[in-house]
Amino acid sequence: MSFNKILKALSSTLTYLDKAASALRKGDENAFSNDVWHVAAELEYALFLFLLALEESERNVQMLKPSPETINPSVGDVMLKVKELVEEAQNFLMKGDLSNAHSRVYLARHYIFKVQESLDKKKTRACGASRKY
Repeated sequence: MSFNKILKALSSTLTYLDKAASALRKGDENAFSNDVWHVAAELEYALFLFLLALEESERNVQMLKPSPETINPSVGDVMLKVKELVEEAQNFLMKGDLSNAHSRVYLARHYIFKVQESLDKKKTRACGASRKY
């Protein structure tokens, strides 16, 4: 399998990350949430493509799931970390290093899920507060 599809998914991820950063700066929570959803979807797709790219026997050895580090809980900081990981994944993939590319995408997905979790909690609190009145 060619890595072009994975690279395309990572490129699309970066585009949505840029859109999300712009929406965050503007304070547009709906656009930010939508762009974060697209980032997560592209990362999931990339991880699926990694599975297809590796032979069954290689999956267990090369696709180890790294433990994420704890980072500052600021949404902006997490988004920067995700962008950094996706860029690193692209670089590793262009060098043919599927294992390191996969681990970077796996971590990026973990962090973007934390952002989504934070957004969901914020919406739940907002809905709960509006129901009290």
